[in-house]
Amino acid sequence: MLTTNLSAFATAKNNFLISLHSNGIIKMDVKIESSWKEVLHNEFSKSYFQQIVAFLKIEKAQGKTIYPPGPLIFNAFNKTPFDKLKVVLLGQDPYHGPGQAHGLCFSVPDGIALPPSLVNIYKELHEDIGMPVPKTGNLTRWTEQGVFLLNASLTVRAGDPLSHSKIGWTEFTDAVIKIISLQKRNIVFLLWGRFAQDKQMLIDETKHHVLKAAHPSPLSADKGFFGCKHFSKTNNLLMKQNLDPIDWSL
Repeated sequence: MLTTNLSAFATAKNNFLISLHSNGIIKMDVKIESSWKEVLHNEFSKSYFQQIVAFLKIEKAQGKTIYPPGPLIFNAFNKTPFDKLKVVLLGQDPYHGPGQAHGLCFSVPDGIALPPSLVNIYKELHEDIGMPVPKTGNLTRWTEQGVFLLNASLTVRAGDPLSHSKIGWTEFTDAVIKIISLQKRNIVFLLWGRFAQDKQMLIDETKHHVLKAAHPSPLSADKGFFGCKHFSKTNNLLMKQNLDPIDWSL
């Protein structure tokens, strides 16, 4: 079948490529890890996802800076394949400062100053399991052990928090959570703060484990995040399933 590329909709360094078939059907090719691509393929053909791509294309054409860089938009998916997933940690929005966002919630690349929430996460880790406080904010090592670091929005405009929160990403990541809940068992969901806890309704708690606490932000960490012991609790739940615990050290 003849396919004509719509280059006007190619964006984010080929993370998305939309094609128009001769029968008028739009096909989306998303560059994402293969096991995620298999379970999410229906989402990529939906109109809301095509609207995300079109919106990002317009923003780029207007000279807007978008974080994270294009190749890292699906970094959480690429680092933690669907078939390796054990823990879900949900964030809200990518960091909107230069060099901070790299597609993993709460994480920053090596060499970037630790954001306040991550400082508090490390404090709780130290109190909970005695982990020395790391100098790096790069949480990639967790993802390689099955910790899925998902932001509800996968992109943001530079210097403008929550600027992409209403372009369709929430619909996409809600679908991701529902698919995890439906197709997996005994996943540990870490829901920190009201925003994350609002996603609890998407999770089948007869099949999965939900741990809730206040957000680690300095505004709320002392209202229930400190002392939550979610890191040791997560490992206890994993070990009860005869799964390897997470080595939280960095």
